[in-house]
Amino acid sequence: MRVSWRVTALALATPLRIARGSMGAREAVEVSLTDADGVRGHGEVVTSVRLGLDVAGIARALEDSRPALTAAADGEQVLAVLATAPPPAGVRAALDAAAHDLLGVRAGCPVYALPRSTAGTPGAAGRPANTLAPVATARTIGIGDPRDAAGQARRLRASGFRVLKVKAGDAADIERLAAVRAAAPDATVIADANGAWSADRAVRVLNHLPWLAAVEQPVAPGAPETLAWVSERSQVPVIADEDAATVADVRGLAGAVAGVNVKLAECGGLDPARAMIAAARHAGLEIMLGCLVASSLGIAPAVHLTPHARWVDLDGHLLLAHDPWTGIGGHDGLLRPANTPGLGVRRAAP
Repeated sequence: MRVSWRVTALALATPLRIARGSMGAREAVEVSLTDADGVRGHGEVVTSVRLGLDVAGIARALEDSRPALTAAADGEQVLAVLATAPPPAGVRAALDAAAHDLLGVRAGCPVYALPRSTAGTPGAAGRPANTLAPVATARTIGIGDPRDAAGQARRLRASGFRVLKVKAGDAADIERLAAVRAAAPDATVIADANGAWSADRAVRVLNHLPWLAAVEQPVAPGAPETLAWVSERSQVPVIADEDAATVADVRGLAGAVAGVNVKLAECGGLDPARAMIAAARHAGLEIMLGCLVASSLGIAPAVHLTPHARWVDLDGHLLLAHDPWTGIGGHDGLLRPANTPGLGVRRAAP
């Protein structure tokens, strides 16, 4: 197996401000796996200060993994290497995506219809295994002036978005969330504090806004018992995000929250995500599928898991000024996975 990668700059259309700071751009490392027949699969890992990923570190991890990956004959062997000697989660997720893409291309089917995946099996609607229905994705509104947030909400709802996720973490949180609600009264609104609230403030805000569909990580990560305390005192479903990166995390959250946010870039890819989803089901927890700001290539793997999720928050590619990959759409609020082999994305025309 030949392993290669290249770096691409991703600029956001508008800087995104969250509780941890503001971001206007990041770098993406596109990873490619090419087998002996010349069949290629792709994946992507993006830089992240919080996750400790920069381009140099990503390149080191790929170089360290190269000998074992080079010895792999196919995508299944790549996945076996990743299971036994995993690199950092974001790098593993990119290689996992490339391996699944390669398997899908070779099998002539989408990733969700591969035999190892349960995402494409017929469901209540009796859909055949080679189809996946469009699904609504949340669209993120960053921290900012409540009037600006209302304007964004109005425009997004008019363009078809049914779910709006509003970042929180400053003194105007209640006003901003209420303004979005007033501007788009028929939209589902989710709050995301990225751990910025104290437990007392979280309860006050949530009880003031009981119509919220959910809240992500209201308090700082590292104290699941505090998440449970907030959840017990609010009727708004609490979703663990930064506190939910592994199967062990999910098991530890049983009974403490309503759901967990599964991010492939943080858990390590499709295979670890499936394990988290299974653990969540066993624990009675709902699933959100989340993402980092990334291109369509970075978002696409999680789209193949959407049948498992109650909440879908896969809009990272929609925040970009230019997406170097196309295939999953979402600009009208609906993700439409391509019924084509592999991940269903292709490089955009220059």
